Amino acid sequence: MTEDAAAAASPPMGWNSWDCFGTTVTEAEVLANAEVLRDRLLPYGWDTVVVDIAWYDPTARAHGYNRDAPVVLDAFGRQLPAVNRFPSAADGAGFGPLADAVHDMGLRFGVHVMRGIPRRAVEEDLPIQGTEWTASQVADRGTVCPWNHDNYGLDHDHPGAQAYYDGQVAQLAAWGVDYLKVDDMLAPYHDREIEAYARAVERSGRAIVLSLSPGTHLSTRHLDHLRGHAQMWRISDDLWDRWEDVHAQFARLARWAPLQRPGGWADADMLPLGRIGLRAERGDPRESRLTRAEQRSLLTLWAMGRSPLMVGADLPTTDEETLGMLANPALREVLAGSTDNAELVREPIDDGEQIVWAARATDRERHYVAVFWTGGEARTLSVALGSVVGAEAARRDWTATDLWDPAAEPQPLERDGRLALEVPAHGVRWLALDP
Repeated sequence: MTEDAAAAASPPMGWNSWDCFGTTVTEAEVLANAEVLRDRLLPYGWDTVVVDIAWYDPTARAHGYNRDAPVVLDAFGRQLPAVNRFPSAADGAGFGPLADAVHDMGLRFGVHVMRGIPRRAVEEDLPIQGTEWTASQVADRGTVCPWNHDNYGLDHDHPGAQAYYDGQVAQLAAWGVDYLKVDDMLAPYHDREIEAYARAVERSGRAIVLSLSPGTHLSTRHLDHLRGHAQMWRISDDLWDRWEDVHAQFARLARWAPLQRPGGWADADMLPLGRIGLRAERGDPRESRLTRAEQRSLLTLWAMGRSPLMVGADLPTTDEETLGMLANPALREVLAGSTDNAELVREPIDDGEQIVWAARATDRERHYVAVFWTGGEARTLSVALGSVVGAEAARRDWTATDLWDPAAEPQPLERDGRLALEVPAHGVRWLALDP
């Protein structure tokens, strides 16, 4: 992995198992999704495969967590993949063989872990590798996750707490992990946990992107601390295939977009698109309940806000139209090559809001504008050209290209004119403006 990739020079793009498989994903399913990512989406920037929560639980099930899960651990209390779900992990191989297979496809490999130390390690008082301490000495039973019971917290006044994370991350690095999603970190905000994980990643000697979750009501007052210790941080709770979930992200991304920069990305959460819910936490097997217009709004908002893109679909059973949306080259173009991304307008009109975002390209004289409509019926909306490109530039000739219909001919714009656009319900019109 390159140094730039390790630092997340642009927002990561990839696939995560959560929306379709919840806690239950198997090795075969990871590989099947990785193959589609390689064959269909890698040319458009989608390059990361993430195994989400509970890969160490051999009894994992849909629709929740097992309170007393028989988690699989090594002799030092570190999680191991459940062999009944990840057969290549047998004989202590861990995720090494699976990571190798993903890397051989030209992709990067990521895993999820929970904050803290496994309860089973504490109950059995397992030793912490390379130290004289044991799990029971470093556990903090008073700082447990309220929604997942696999772990106790860690007492960071004890040096063994850092030693545990150092050993855990060193093992992940040895397996070839490129991306680490650490959960139960931001709500409430665990500053010492974040620092400890960042220190462990640095000590591992491997370039690993550190992503923090879940981020409910995450405040921008933590920005400097976040930038100093992680590459991604969630700014909301889990997002599902409901328009109200998508709509709530407009305000969050408007607050965070001006603060985005290479190596530090506010994350608006995964994309519940395509075939999801196969064995998920919420809902049964289904096509995303978002309309096509809502799906385009989601993807456009994430790109204009420069949020990481992690699709949650089961890609092998996802429809061609969804795969085509994900393969829109404009997503990567704007995500990786734009600046000054910001919400310009939020105006209530009857039963909805007109919301306008703008940005400009970093490599040429090109501007981007996204005109969203949150109302329940299609509506014609109008935006002054000068509000997007500037009053002086608006006196020049410009053409508009529809980024969701790249086959359409670019349309000339009137000087000092207005963009008049028919926008569908809960939809968007996304344009590139070129002189």
